[in-house]
Amino acid sequence: MTGDQIVILMVEDNVDHAELILRCFEENSFFNKVFHVADGETALNYIYGAAGFKDRMRYPLPNLILLDLHIPKIDGLQVLKQIKQDQNLRHIPVVILTSSESEKDLLAAYNSFVNSYVVKPLDYDKFLQLVKELKFYWLDWNKIPY
Repeated sequence: MTGDQIVILMVEDNVDHAELILRCFEENSFFNKVFHVADGETALNYIYGAAGFKDRMRYPLPNLILLDLHIPKIDGLQVLKQIKQDQNLRHIPVVILTSSESEKDLLAAYNSFVNSYVVKPLDYDKFLQLVKELKFYWLDWNKIPY
């Protein structure tokens, strides 16, 4: 994807996973903005420009959201539902990036209009490859609205 800067909101409570994702983006020449938050409440505050995120120049609306399901305060499924029920936000692609292989979680996510559901591999190299492929698909090949 070329042109305007792409903004990703990464909602991930596992610090190691967040670091790994950021490192993979850096290794793959991804130089756009990635904002990391660790819980659902902070994610919604960011998305709606509330609390400490009111300055849209500093905290722009994301073009892509990487969302873990099992996060503190407000779980990822509730965050997803709020985004997809909001006419002004539903166009933002949301990728669930989770360790859950539960069929119940998978169905709930797709019933809430998730754009993609990806299970984090346990193997470090496979995790790096997954993030690389997510980056290429969602940010290089796929067209996303600004």
